[in-house]
This record gives sequence, C-alpha cells and structure tokens, in this order.
Amino acid sequence: MPIGPLSLPARLCLLAWDTSKLKVTSASQLPHLVRAGALTELAQRGLLADAEGVATPTTPDGRTGDAALDGLLELVEESRPHKWKTWVSLRARITLDAVQAQLAADGYLRAEKTRVLGVFPSVEYEIGRVAVVEGLRAEARQVLVGPLPVHEVSERDAALVALAAAAELRTLVSGRERRQYEERITALTERSGTATPVLRHAVQEVRSAVSVAMATPGVPGN
Repeated sequence: MPIGPLSLPARLCLLAWDTSKLKVTSASQLPHLVRAGALTELAQRGLLADAEGVATPTTPDGRTGDAALDGLLELVEESRPHKWKTWVSLRARITLDAVQAQLAADGYLRAEKTRVLGVFPSVEYEIGRVAVVEGLRAEARQVLVGPLPVHEVSERDAALVALAAAAELRTLVSGRERRQYEERITALTERSGTATPVLRHAVQEVRSAVSVAMATPGVPGN
C-alpha cells in the first residue's frame, strides 16, 4: 500500500468514514484510535520508545514536520512520564482535532463551523474525497486478506490494519472476518519491528475503549 503524504493517524481517521452513509463509524472510539495511531507512528519513526511500559521520548526536540504528531510529541515531552495505556486516552481529542484540521486543510474533509446550543463554537466535518477513502479501504483490505505475506507488508500498513481491527471498524472488517483472520491480524500486530511493544499496548487499549463504549448505555457500536 503506498504510504503517500498521509500519516498513520490521518489514514485511520479517514478509514473510519462510511462512504455509503457519509458518516463516521465507531465515532466514540475514534479519539482513542487516532491517538493510538499517532503513538505508533512516533514509535516507528524512533521518536518514542518503550521503557518498561512507559512512553519515553528518545531525542530532545525531535520533530516530524507533521503538526498533529509533533503536537503529541511535545505533550509527551512536557508531561510527567505515563504508560502507553494512559496516553491512548489522555486528552486524546486534541490529537483527533489536529488530524481532522489537517485533513480539512488538505481537502480530504470539509469543515463547517457551527455553534453548540447556539452559543459555543464547534466544527463539523464532512467527507471531501470519497474516492480516496474508498481506495484506502481497498488497499487495507488487501493487507487484511492477503495474498501478500505478512513479512512483506510495510510496518505502517500492518499497524493500520491491526489498529482498525482492534477498533472493530466495520468499514474495514466485519465481526466474522475478525475471527476468520485473527491469526493474520495478530501477525500484523507483530510486524512493527522495534515499535511492536508500542503497537501491542495501543491495540490492547483500543480494544478496551471499544469494550467500554459497547457497555455504556446510549453509546452506539457503529
């Protein structure tokens, strides 16, 4: 799957869009999913490392040039040490907002300013490039079902599918397919090289977020 200019969290954000209904699926888990993707990419880039379960910056003032990734890296640097479990959820909306703003600036989403209760400013998003999202989904499906062997899948593509499956994104994989491809999804999770421990933590916490959301009355599963 061509990586292109989009970051891992940006791809996960787009992958959550249902292009037939023109709405986001698993919206309640999206902040956790996007944050997990950002943490994983920073680890894959060598800017965050796992130190006995704690997210640890590796290079002072290391930057990616991506506003959402760099914003998260600065937050980690300026905060007291936290485990990955904490970072997947702690102020996760900040990362999602930054990713959505970037996608809107690049035309992948359309932003519409609104007011909550007629007073508080807010932003609502609509999908801007349906064909791009459908292409991303088709490529992610190929990673999920093969025929490319897991060891030939890029680390970022493997992480994309592993995290999307953990979030139970029905835009990519059904419940039946999650069970059918469970071994391949596990293998994709282990495909991240030095970032594998980070991805394991991220997958676990995204699954936990899904479980909490499903158990909360009034929170839809899709």
